[in-house]
Amino acid sequence: RKGWAVDIYAAFAALDIEPSAQNICAVLAVTEQESNFNPHPPVPGLGRIARAEIERRAQRIHVPALVVRAALQLESPDGRTWERRLAAVRTEKELSDLYEEMTDTVPLGRRLLAGANPVRTGGPMQVSIAFAERHAGAERYPYPVQGSIRHEVFTRRGGMYFGIAHLLDYPAPYDRPLYRFADFNAGWYASRNAAFQSAVARLTGAALDLDGDLVHHRDRDVVGATERALRALAPRLQMTEAEIRDALEISHGPRFERTDLYRRVFELADRKAGRPLPRALVPRIRLQSPKITRRLTTAWFAERVEGRYRRCMAKARSGRR
Repeated sequence: RKGWAVDIYAAFAALDIEPSAQNICAVLAVTEQESNFNPHPPVPGLGRIARAEIERRAQRIHVPALVVRAALQLESPDGRTWERRLAAVRTEKELSDLYEEMTDTVPLGRRLLAGANPVRTGGPMQVSIAFAERHAGAERYPYPVQGSIRHEVFTRRGGMYFGIAHLLDYPAPYDRPLYRFADFNAGWYASRNAAFQSAVARLTGAALDLDGDLVHHRDRDVVGATERALRALAPRLQMTEAEIRDALEISHGPRFERTDLYRRVFELADRKAGRPLPRALVPRIRLQSPKITRRLTTAWFAERVEGRYRRCMAKARSGRR
């Protein structure tokens, strides 16, 4: 308990986030949901999942299955075959470390595996490794880096630091913690953006996926369903298609709410509805991962975490530990 408390409070201090009861309970609720306070939570069938991922990767880059099987039958540095070691992994940390070792050692390892580590989340809060790497590139990481940021995510201190950053280190205009929990699962501002999509759908009649993803950021030539619907609204919005695109480009940040696009869409939608529409909705996303064997959604995750949060806050108010 003391070690967890130290790492949590150290993260709050480093990120300059108030260690209020609400913030602490939010962190505890996510951690309990994701790992039950296990820095390295086991994943059932992880070795089988990883083997299937390697085979799919080989198929995509046209490496024959026979070659993959032969490579996995080779003896690894600890005397076991790579296949046996892969079958024995129980945690994402074990798999991530083994994957890196295989990349450097197995014949065709770099061609087959480099840049394709299947472990994309880790640590007690199951934070995205890509998020952790971006955050460490923009903000000073408060601990000495042991190997890489990927490795730090799998430590308790690093996993909690980056998890807390992802959960709380951004301004969110929400009236319920539910939406921040949904954002933790779906990405910053996904709940705000899902409400924006709902307003656009109400105005245009378009059948939009309320997933909080408003634009294809990597290619301006790709026009998604939300942007197409907004282009149809352009005359009523008194905006050009280029102006609409420029506003959508910042839809993963806090400035989007201050754009003419956001303001005008809600002005029109509120007027049509005859009342102020919600400014946040839980995104409708089905969770997809080789680890997931049930039909789970972002709503399921957010509601489960909010239930844990409410129980934590009840304990805080009553003074119980």
